[in-house]
Amino acid sequence: MAYKSLTSITVSDIESVGISTEVASAFHRRLKEIIATHGAGTPATWHNITNTILTPDLPFSFHQMLYYACYIDFGPDPPAWIPDPECALSTNVGQLLERRGKEFLGSAYKDPISSFSDFQKFSVSNPEVFWKNVLDEMNISFSTPPECILRENLLGESSLSHPGGQWLPGASINPAKNCLVENAKRSLNDTAIIWRDENHDDLPVERMTFKELQEEVWLVAYALEALALEKGSAIAIDMPMHVKSVVIYLAIVLAGYVVVSIADSFAAGEISTRLNISNAKVIFTQDLIIRGDKSIPLYSRVVEAKSPLAVVIPTRGSEFSMELRNGDFSWHDFLDRANSLKGKEFVAVEQPGEAFTNILFSSGTTGEPKAIPWTNITPLKAAEDAWCHLDIRKGDVVSWPTNLGWMMGPWLVYASLINGASMALYNGSPLGSGFAKFVQDAKVTMLGVIPSIVRSWKSANSTSGYDWSTIRCFGSTGEASNVDEYLWLMGRALYKPVIEYCGGTEIGGGFITGSLLQPQSLAAFSTPAMCCSLFILDEEGHPIPQDVPGMGELALGPIMFGASITLLNADHYDVYFKGMPVYNGKVLRRHGDVFERTAKGYYHAHGRADDTMNLGGIKVSSVEIERLCNGVDSSILETAAIGVPPSGGGPEQLVVAVVFKNPSTTTQDLHQLRISFNSALQKKLNPLFRVSRVVSLPSLPRTASNKVMRRVLRQQLSENNQSSKI
Repeated sequence: MAYKSLTSITVSDIESVGISTEVASAFHRRLKEIIATHGAGTPATWHNITNTILTPDLPFSFHQMLYYACYIDFGPDPPAWIPDPECALSTNVGQLLERRGKEFLGSAYKDPISSFSDFQKFSVSNPEVFWKNVLDEMNISFSTPPECILRENLLGESSLSHPGGQWLPGASINPAKNCLVENAKRSLNDTAIIWRDENHDDLPVERMTFKELQEEVWLVAYALEALALEKGSAIAIDMPMHVKSVVIYLAIVLAGYVVVSIADSFAAGEISTRLNISNAKVIFTQDLIIRGDKSIPLYSRVVEAKSPLAVVIPTRGSEFSMELRNGDFSWHDFLDRANSLKGKEFVAVEQPGEAFTNILFSSGTTGEPKAIPWTNITPLKAAEDAWCHLDIRKGDVVSWPTNLGWMMGPWLVYASLINGASMALYNGSPLGSGFAKFVQDAKVTMLGVIPSIVRSWKSANSTSGYDWSTIRCFGSTGEASNVDEYLWLMGRALYKPVIEYCGGTEIGGGFITGSLLQPQSLAAFSTPAMCCSLFILDEEGHPIPQDVPGMGELALGPIMFGASITLLNADHYDVYFKGMPVYNGKVLRRHGDVFERTAKGYYHAHGRADDTMNLGGIKVSSVEIERLCNGVDSSILETAAIGVPPSGGGPEQLVVAVVFKNPSTTTQDLHQLRISFNSALQKKLNPLFRVSRVVSLPSLPRTASNKVMRRVLRQQLSENNQSSKI
């Protein structure tokens, strides 16, 4: 659609989107007043439009009209939100800078907004000072304090396992204990978890205090000890993210065991792979997942995966849909082993910083998921990102639809509870109006999303009629976002900012994000994360100057608190450091995304540089998908799975290129093949995956060493996404 400038908009233009003449005239008068004061196309103009004209009940086409009219001549990266100086002073970082800004930055310090970028650079050049202050701000407690914050290793020194140095050497800590203990950030009577079950949308939300959470976690920890497992044993969780799974997660960590994170959407084969890699001794699961009228089997998948001992939570009362295996425990019988200790404090098992607490999985390019251990330090990175960039603090209510099988599940536990906030969990689908009502009723202040969820809300108008005015900011991660969809999202909460957040399981949080102390542009990142340095590599693999615009594969500075230092089933150094350039005596860390830095200092993500793709916020290797697709039909010679961004921007769509043994395949054959591919992927890999398009090619482009050049295919399909389309 072609948009006019603000000064050209008439009353008739406003009426044309479905607004009455009287209201349109009032809006037009107010618009003229704003233009007279702030100009026809400035960030202050848009700020005042959002504050005094736009409301969630107005047609979205009116929101679009004013946004695009305001910034018609602005160029790229127009700010959709600008920080208010007074509010900036009350943020976590704002308060720290007001107290210590001159100490950190000297006479260059002005105020939290003006000095934020300088503070980020300070955190990179002075990581010890930064982390000492932030750990103090978050009230992190150690049973044995660290000898220092960072022990650096220079290039050529002995440690390949610590290219960026060793964090918190000598410390002993338990991150679950740091979620539960009373301190300046929380009293035991504060609310720790708010939740609601699907189909109970008319009932009040349920609440659990920190004291109640403590006692639930202690009881499960004692019951775990009754299993007589060796400390450090791996214990899997394959459950939706609700109160019981969070209690189990914290109890495993509190008792000195290691969580194995398994997404509740996985088929039996994927569950088995993760159990075998981690050598899990026990698995917690539940009988069924109920979503509306559907019952999705979970325990039966675990049985099919030939799991070790299972502790099974009944979904309906105390009954199970199938008989438990010999040796498996019902939830009731498991807890009964420790009931005599109910209410008694469990003494946390405190371990060195590098001890494992969680094994998560991220797909690589070999077809087998990388097993990534989180240490005792990684949760502190998650909590720090939340403290610094999403401004999570005491009194906040944090909701982020996710699962403990993906990093954002554990991230949410630590990001909220360590910072004294309440975690808001909806046990049901986040796509419908039930979740929108839960956000309203729980009075959520920080709502996390992935773009595909926002697209569903917008398409179905799921949020209509619900009051989201308590939201202070949104967080977005998992996949590329879309400008119009996120403009719509901001409008649901009276134009609160969207903080884009990108990182990785192996980082424990983000390396690039946004801040409430900087203007935020839609579908863009405004800053490297605190203590993170970013390098865009040129075509020769060399870093371009850090403040110069450019696009290329992204590399990370190796000094990253909480980042992985080992993999269970691959060589960590080979995966992340081998062959990478050296900068200031440090070998850079491979990440693999293609990023662009714009002239205005914002960053845009352009997908993966390697052969993994991002489907609905889940990273998956092409090899995994191709392995299944190749076996779907005997007429297939080979396939290539490609993530292709849609022309209007947004999350990648899965396209499968097929080479047939007989090249005379018809369009109808491709249609049937797409149905067969989807059936295979959803049954055997992940029910959330969907092939958008199948294309037939005479051959696949290959390198001289016979490797498929998926990047070439991705470029071709992006440029001509109508070719052989189904």
